[in-house]
Amino acid sequence: MRVLLAPNALKGSLEAVTATQVMAEALAALPFPVQSLPHPVADGGDGTLDVLAATLDGARMQTATVEDALGRPVTARFLSLAPQRLAVLEAAEANGLRRLRPEERDAWRASSRGVGQLVRAALDAGARRLVIGIGGSATSDGGLGMLQALGVDLRDPEGRPVPGNGAGLERVAHIETKGLDPRLAETTVEVLCDVDNPLFGPHGAAYVYAPQKGADAATVARLDAGLRHFAARLRAHLGRDVAGVPGAGAAGGLGAALLAFLQARLVPGAERILELTGFDAHLEACDLVLTAEGRLDTQTAQGKAPAVVARRAAGRGLPCFALAGALAADAEALHAAGFTALFPLVPGPVRLEEAMRAARANLARATREAVRAFAAGGGRLPRQDPG
Repeated sequence: MRVLLAPNALKGSLEAVTATQVMAEALAALPFPVQSLPHPVADGGDGTLDVLAATLDGARMQTATVEDALGRPVTARFLSLAPQRLAVLEAAEANGLRRLRPEERDAWRASSRGVGQLVRAALDAGARRLVIGIGGSATSDGGLGMLQALGVDLRDPEGRPVPGNGAGLERVAHIETKGLDPRLAETTVEVLCDVDNPLFGPHGAAYVYAPQKGADAATVARLDAGLRHFAARLRAHLGRDVAGVPGAGAAGGLGAALLAFLQARLVPGAERILELTGFDAHLEACDLVLTAEGRLDTQTAQGKAPAVVARRAAGRGLPCFALAGALAADAEALHAAGFTALFPLVPGPVRLEEAMRAARANLARATREAVRAFAAGGGRLPRQDPG
């Protein structure tokens, strides 16, 4: 029996690469032969670099010193594939929430400047194709900090440079792009993005995401007004109206800045990562697909990595079992999205903290039980309908 192991990260507990190792070790302990085919997955957020480093031949991890969301120097990683002049960046390596303590979260002050510095580092390394994952950000600055780091001059009505953070949005009066790094003109940029939020409004960057980045209700309203103002300046100075493009509001408006200034293309993160890593070729060689996620609910079907895995498995007529730290009451609806069976990781009622501490043991147990169930059926299930 050949089992393709394709877990996503279990946030706060296990990274995807570690989860894959745990699952492989669990299968090796079964009393019947099972061949594990490891292929961790991601959707463009935290952990994307580690997944690609584990699955892409010839990928080399490089580092650069950049600023975190509060302007402190940090060491950020990016992945380089020199022959293809390709670099994969994870914006959260610079401006990620994971860099901040909960009490440090401040959507008004946080800046994406480090993301621009990371882009420059990739260009310095020779990359002319950039793939950028923008999930997990701590910023709501519309990409102002990133743009300034890349050479864009942003001025207020008095001609003074505006702060490259959320506070600067409402002050932008003039935009000058003559200083934009010229290497970007010969660089293609893909942005891994699995949300479709516009730049501003009730479903925009501020109202949906800024509260988790430390913004209170008054700050959310002011950030939203600032993003609306910045969008008007973009239309006036660049002739580009990107505010309503699905995904423009991703990463606190970083999506809009990448669209408007780097002519980026927003692509579904999980889909693109599976393409980059040759996931479909692994499907050819397996009998069962196992994926995993911290929580499974109807939102999972909206482009999350496990749902993309299940859909691709179903397209090949392969069963896909999903293991989850939490199964929502509506999770059964996911069967229509390609999931054959859903297994909880926890054996019974437990505190969240205890479940997270025991994630490794619970994942190993659930992996063994899922494959035992598959084997008990003779290793075969009715073929899935590819439609």
